[in-house]
Amino acid sequence: MALDLIVPFGVLFALVIYFMFTRQKFEKNILGIYEEKFEEWKKHNPSDEAIEKKECKELVGLVFKTGYTVDIELFDEKAKDRISRGKFNIKDN
Repeated sequence: MALDLIVPFGVLFALVIYFMFTRQKFEKNILGIYEEKFEEWKKHNPSDEAIEKKECKELVGLVFKTGYTVDIELFDEKAKDRISRGKFNIKDN
C-alpha cells in the first residue's frame, strides 16, 4: 500500500518543483521586459530637469495715478528693493 502512493506523490513533487522553476523564469522575463519599457519611456519622456521652467508673473503691487503723481502700493515687500533701485520695465499697451 505504501508503494501505491509513492508514485503519485513523486509525480506531484516533480510537478511542484517544475512549476517553481518555470515561475521564477517567467517572473525574471516579465521584470526584464518592464525594465526595458521603463528605460525606453525615460528616453522618450523628458524629465522635469530637462524642461525649462518659465518664470510666472506675480502680482506684487498696484500703480495708481492721482493728479500728476504716480503711487505704487506694494503687496510684497521683497519687490520694494527692486523698485527703489529702478529695476523694472514699463510696457505700453
